[in-house]
Amino acid sequence: MIDVCLLGTGGMMPLPNRYLTALMVRYNGKSILIDCGEGTQIALKKKGWSPKPIDMICFTHYHADHISGLPGMLLTMGNAERTEPLLMVGPKGLERVVKALRTIAPELPFPIEYHEINGDEDELLLPGMPEFRIKAFKVNHNILCYGYSMELDRKGKFNVEAAKANGIEQKYWNPLQKGEIIHTEDGRTYTPDMVLGEDRKGIHLTYVTDSRPTEGIVKNAEKSDLFICEGMYGEPEKLQKARENRHMTIYEAAEMAKKAGVKEMWLTHYSPSLVNPKEYLPKAKEIFGNTIAAKDGRAITLRFEDEA
Repeated sequence: MIDVCLLGTGGMMPLPNRYLTALMVRYNGKSILIDCGEGTQIALKKKGWSPKPIDMICFTHYHADHISGLPGMLLTMGNAERTEPLLMVGPKGLERVVKALRTIAPELPFPIEYHEINGDEDELLLPGMPEFRIKAFKVNHNILCYGYSMELDRKGKFNVEAAKANGIEQKYWNPLQKGEIIHTEDGRTYTPDMVLGEDRKGIHLTYVTDSRPTEGIVKNAEKSDLFICEGMYGEPEKLQKARENRHMTIYEAAEMAKKAGVKEMWLTHYSPSLVNPKEYLPKAKEIFGNTIAAKDGRAITLRFEDEA
């Protein structure tokens, strides 16, 4: 299962009831933060989650509403006596941007490692967790910007009868179930496909902000269990403004959710002028019925189909 919390839903500037952009994802003791806008630390406190165990911070791009909360976050993590390395992921220029922001957070008790995204797509893995895949994909904003897709793979069911038929000792069952290949002292080799059925449906989460609609977004969001997408504007007359600033409307987001065949979509990254996104939901729901105008702190635990 994957825990997801949309910490901040605001774009451009924070409001009294709306922090700037940030998403936290937790899986198997690991935590990933995507973007770190102003107010992220307060949002984490409200949720009751700690910044200390964050293993990875991913950035969509380097506009201030997506990264301005980073120096304070780093200082808080340092004050919590963190010593483990922190991995940062982002577009070209990542190390230069972070080091500039660290002018006010120059000394930290933990090292920072950098992974700059190369090309239109890039895939990463959490250390020791090959089943959890993170993919960055280029979107269409007025500066270099990426969306993120996370997939938790799920192996097929263990077949006890197949294990017995192949003469596999029980002590090897658990490693094989975890995907390991076994080489015995007497020269035999056992592979996971000997005891596992076909792969089962996993969990798919996709996150996109600051972009015009693209076929790449639709492709990467296809069949997502949860699609979190920018809905910068709700007013129909602001379509031209969305085009000019490389953002999208609530209705364009709904069209992509429909094309991608996702289960559920949360809208986020609202313009400060969009005071009440719910006001525009009825029309969006006509396009994609399971559209939700998310608020700060909205959270969900995504589970495998037979565990939901």
